[in-house]
This record gives sequence, structure tokens and C-alpha cells, in this order.
Amino acid sequence: MCMYIHMPTMTITITEEAYKRLKAKKERNESFTDVILKITSKRNISDFAGMLTEKEASDLESNIRDARSRSRARMDHIRKRMSE
Repeated sequence: MCMYIHMPTMTITITEEAYKRLKAKKERNESFTDVILKITSKRNISDFAGMLTEKEASDLESNIRDARSRSRARMDHIRKRMSE
């Protein structure tokens, strides 16, 4: 017995550049639908665990702390100027 499941399809128009980028992400056994679903799916934060080396993680944390500090200093400066 053969069973066919018909999935509704849509036709979309994309630029040649978008097609090339999508095709580059496509594995041999994947459909373009598979690729689109894969790259647009929500990722769990734990999926990113282990992506950075210890040094990269440390550098990133340091950069974030520095950026937050500069941002707080800018906000304090603005608040001071507004209260004058």
C-alpha cells in the first residue's frame, strides 16, 4: 500500500543573491524547505554551549563589562547635564 501526503506549497520570489546564499546552506539531501526551516528555527541557548574557547569567552565578558561601564558613564553624564 502506498500513501501520499500532499503538503500545501507556496511559490516565492527571491533575488539571485538570496538563492545563492540559500543554496550554499543546503546539504545534499535537504530540500530548500528544510534549509529555510533550519535557519529560521528558534535555538535553545544551550545549543551555543562550548562554541567559544575560554579566552574568547573571557574576552567577550570583558568587552561587555567595558561597554556597560561606558554606557553607564554616558547616562550619568546626560543625567547630570539635564539636571543643571
